[in-house]
Amino acid sequence: MTAPVILDARVVTGAGGGPDKTLLNSPRFLEPLGYRMVCAYLRPPGDQGFDVIRQKAVEAGAPLIEIDDRGPWDWRVVTKLIQHCRRENVAIWHGHDYKTNALGLLLKRFHTMRLVTTVHGWVRHTKRTPLYYRIDRFCLPRYERVICVSDDLFEDCQKCGVPAKNLMLLENGIDASQFTRSRTVPEAKATLGLPAAGFVIGAVGRLSPEKGFDLLLRAVAMLRSQGLDANVRIVGDGAERASLERLTVELGLQGHAFLPGWKADVRAEYEAMDVFALSSLREGLPNVLLEAMALEVPVAATKVNGVPRLVQDRRNGLLVEPGSPEKLAAALAELLGTGEMRARFREAGRATVETRYSFATRMEKLSRLYDEMLK
Repeated sequence: MTAPVILDARVVTGAGGGPDKTLLNSPRFLEPLGYRMVCAYLRPPGDQGFDVIRQKAVEAGAPLIEIDDRGPWDWRVVTKLIQHCRRENVAIWHGHDYKTNALGLLLKRFHTMRLVTTVHGWVRHTKRTPLYYRIDRFCLPRYERVICVSDDLFEDCQKCGVPAKNLMLLENGIDASQFTRSRTVPEAKATLGLPAAGFVIGAVGRLSPEKGFDLLLRAVAMLRSQGLDANVRIVGDGAERASLERLTVELGLQGHAFLPGWKADVRAEYEAMDVFALSSLREGLPNVLLEAMALEVPVAATKVNGVPRLVQDRRNGLLVEPGSPEKLAAALAELLGTGEMRARFREAGRATVETRYSFATRMEKLSRLYDEMLK
């Protein structure tokens, strides 16, 4: 019997983000569960940043379809996707953003298939965000199943008119075997050429306003003013780089705040961190937090959306209110000043990921959803 085909579609620019880690890892987990998954990416023609996703797809063994997307009125996208749906005999269309949600509704008129989408979180606000909201509010109630990665998104989707029976809470997960510590903190610091003395506070993510990295820089400046030898490394790239570099100078953090840019493999960066800081103002359930905890990095994180389900305050990490550099600085000072707490959080964080956020378990739940839809 031929395995049913799932086509996961996503719009991306450059090297992508957290959802792509989930997408590209999924085919190898779904195959033994009886499904063939194909990843279809809509990306600008000639986007050199997409080389990163292309390489990750090769490494993960993920079937990849690339669609040139020249903008909202490029109808060639529709015709190409119809061709791929028919050629692959797609049984389920799985959207991952407002545009692929709208495309799924349109394409179903030309190729019979079931519709499911995952809501990852509307975290990046631009002048077009209200339009994207309106499109999703139209599309989501018309999908057979809507997967949410956090409780708040579940509630948001209900407000959009999605019936509760069509909603499913399915939190992000990671393959913990890919994120297993291989070096001590001093060894990892030496690998990156970092001095052994002083603390390294680390962060990973797109350099954009909702990540709150300006708040993290201000918190580190406060720690240093209190006499704590704290340094910060923010790994990633984005539109806020120049602004963050200027703020570094304004705060007098030259030589203590570093923006090493985007990296395809950030495991060495995690391993070199004494603590991981999540300063976000908005998030769904961030993969970077799962990765840090899997690599036994003690975490301090803002209390936003799905984060409190993952980080239980003072049990496997510290939670702080978002938007306050003072509160973030206080949490980081406590964590850096208490070796026993850091050791406890390292062990508890790893155990949390292994027991509650296993990627294999997540994919088993997803396959059962597909089973139900195709009965």
